[in-house]
Amino acid sequence: MTLRTGLLGYGIAGRVFHAPLIEATPGLELSAIVTRDAERRAHARAAHPEARLLDSAADLFASGLDLVVIATPNSTHVRFALEAIDAGVPVVVDKPFAATADGAQRVLKAAESSGVPLTVFQNRRWDSDFRTVRALLEEGALGDVARFESRFERWMPDVWDNWREFGAPEEAGGVLYDLGAHLVDQAVELFGPVARVYAEVDLRRPGVEVDDDVFVALTHRSGVRSHLWCSSTAAQHGPRFRVLGSRSAYVSEGLDGQEEALAAGRSPEGLRNPGALGVLGETEVVPGEPGAYSNFYAQLVTALTEGGPLPVGPESAVRVLEIIEAAFESARTGEVVAV
Repeated sequence: MTLRTGLLGYGIAGRVFHAPLIEATPGLELSAIVTRDAERRAHARAAHPEARLLDSAADLFASGLDLVVIATPNSTHVRFALEAIDAGVPVVVDKPFAATADGAQRVLKAAESSGVPLTVFQNRRWDSDFRTVRALLEEGALGDVARFESRFERWMPDVWDNWREFGAPEEAGGVLYDLGAHLVDQAVELFGPVARVYAEVDLRRPGVEVDDDVFVALTHRSGVRSHLWCSSTAAQHGPRFRVLGSRSAYVSEGLDGQEEALAAGRSPEGLRNPGALGVLGETEVVPGEPGAYSNFYAQLVTALTEGGPLPVGPESAVRVLEIIEAAFESARTGEVVAV
């Protein structure tokens, strides 16, 4: 069975991540793409000649598709997800799930009430180094973890004309929603529910309307502390991961290479991000688990055709938004916020 898939939006998310992964996944067919931008339509026509180009979400939802992927600006996620659910079409929503936790809850409840499968594209659960950390924890190689440090840093000194830089609250712009949604999700996946949140949220660049330099500290109910950084103003980058345990530590540098490969039109399969495991001068290189963004859609095909779990439970994406909102409150008040 081949699932006819429609892609709503052909910006960075749709063009770089979703379209190539959909086309590479057995059991999926990229049947339709919605974009009105002339340049994006030309790119979509050249890159995906078998897909129909449509002008509106309404056209997409009326096309008799088996799956819809929402890769539009954050402010539209709730509206389009609700329309997909109303049409009875299983739906993937790009991260962040919504601009607010309340909005995400509305979508989740609608999907549950209608029995429509709903998942959220948290692709960085399949980063090479994240998969490596998970494997090391399962092996007990680190002992008892005390602190998890995670960074997603960029050097973008100039503000760019994109909705991710717009200050209206409904846009859910800024690095905490953009990059922090990955960092928080990964921390919760590894170390479980969060009890308390402390955050420092800053606007550093001249003329910027949204946060571009953020630190978040999470205290997990397990006792682990996660220290998370995301920034557009980091002229030099810290370690991607540093995980400190009672037996050893693990450190990795640089970002997973799958996004770069996809943007260049190459296959991301099998790329590894190595790291170092050990204590002080006694470390060994860990080659790393292979990155596997394709697992998201492969697992989704199995869930929709044979049953079984969705690749990302939407409830977890709601929890991420609740933590992000707590981080903004902490930054505003200067207080630690209970979750």
